[in-house]
Amino acid sequence: MGSELIVTGLSAKRGGLTVVRDVALRCPAGQVTVLLGANGAGKSTLLDAIAGVIPLAAGSVTLDGQPIHRLPRDLRAKRGLSYVEQGRTTFGELTVQENLSVVAKDETGIDTAFALFPELVPRRGVPAHNLSGGEQQMLVLARSLVRNPGVLMIDEMSQGLAPVIVKRLLPVVQQAAARGIAVLLVEQFANLALQIGQHAYVMTVGQVVLDGACADLLARPDAVREAYISGHRTTDQGKGSR
Repeated sequence: MGSELIVTGLSAKRGGLTVVRDVALRCPAGQVTVLLGANGAGKSTLLDAIAGVIPLAAGSVTLDGQPIHRLPRDLRAKRGLSYVEQGRTTFGELTVQENLSVVAKDETGIDTAFALFPELVPRRGVPAHNLSGGEQQMLVLARSLVRNPGVLMIDEMSQGLAPVIVKRLLPVVQQAAARGIAVLLVEQFANLALQIGQHAYVMTVGQVVLDGACADLLARPDAVREAYISGHRTTDQGKGSR
C-alpha cells in the first residue's frame, strides 16, 4: 500500500540563504503529483529537505499522518520514502544484477525489476558504469521500485535524456502510482509530466505560485508559463489547491 505525503510550511536553506519558503503540498497515495519550475526555482532543495538530505528551517513533513521531518534520512527511507536524486546514482562497478540484489529482498524483486525494464535483461551482467544514460536511469528507477516504497520522489528523471527515452520511462512511473505508490515527480518536460499526473505545483524563486489539476494546467499553458517567470501566486491558484 502507498502512503500519503503532506508538506506544510516548509522552508529550507543552502549556504545560509533561504532557498525554499513556506511550501505546502500534498501527494496522495496512488497518484502522480508533478512539481514544475525553472532551473533554480528550489525544486531539488525542496526534495532534499523532504528526504532528509538537508534539514528543514521551518515547517513539517508527515507520512500517513506521522511526522518524519525530525528523523534522519535512513529512517525516513525505512518508513517508505524513496528518493531518486539527479545524476543517475548507480553503483558503477557493480553489474546490473548486483545493483538490484543490493536492495531486493529476494529473486522475486529482481524478476519484477526486469519485468519493468526488459531492456536490462541482456545487460544484467554489465557493470552499471558501462550502461547508456537511458539504461542507467532505468536501473535507478527499477532499484527504487524494488524496495516497494510508499512514496517515490523522482528529481529530473529526464535530465540529459532524449524525449523518446523519457516517453519509455514515464509509463513505469504511472504503473507505480497504479500500484498505490504516491509519486512526486520533478520533471523538465512539463507537458509529458502533466499528461501522466493528477495534480501539479509550479515553483518560482522558492515558492509555490500555481497549483491545480494537471488536466486544467495542460489546457492553460499561458498560465503555467507566466507562473514560471512571475514569482507571484496567481489569483486563481486556490481552485485546485490541496
